[in-house]
Amino acid sequence: MKHANFLHLLLVALLLVVAVPVRAQGGPQAQLKETVDAVLAVLRDGALDSAAKRERISPLVRARFDFPTMAQWVLGPQWRQASAAEQERFVGLFSDLLEATYIGRIDEYSGEQVVFIGEQIEDRRAQVDTKVMTRSAEIPINYRLVSRGEQWLVFDVIIENVSLVRNYRSSFSEIVRREGMQSLFAQMEKRISELKAGGGAG
Repeated sequence: MKHANFLHLLLVALLLVVAVPVRAQGGPQAQLKETVDAVLAVLRDGALDSAAKRERISPLVRARFDFPTMAQWVLGPQWRQASAAEQERFVGLFSDLLEATYIGRIDEYSGEQVVFIGEQIEDRRAQVDTKVMTRSAEIPINYRLVSRGEQWLVFDVIIENVSLVRNYRSSFSEIVRREGMQSLFAQMEKRISELKAGGGAG
């Protein structure tokens, strides 16, 4: 990465697409913009401490992200080889890991702005292109979404051509190949526990 800390940028990307429980209107870009405005208001609310912000954001993240689709893409061919029970467990752990990693970093938000560039829609898939304006750089961030009824749900975030899904897939697939699914589960559970206990940002 040329700019700043990758996890900081990923924090911004993930927090800025959190859903708000309102009726869905418009296409993917319109829904994301509505969400961005709502989440920025929470992040900028000086009356809320970090715990209160996390409490508001956490359940909303789970409403906007298509974790089952993300999980399938992360495991790739190994998803099909896993049992139904293993698939379910992986989705749960992956959801918890993302939440523990990025929701725990809300204090790193430092006034970034978001500019929407445009959207491309093809059938039930879409991409919304944005730039996050920091004090020192313009960071391109692209959101990939899938239509689920009236909602557009995020299944990948691309920051400076680096895919969240592919990033996890690279590390997870190697663990599964060398050590198996149970070892991956154990390592994910250990990392989640460390993050919740304040043992690092991921």
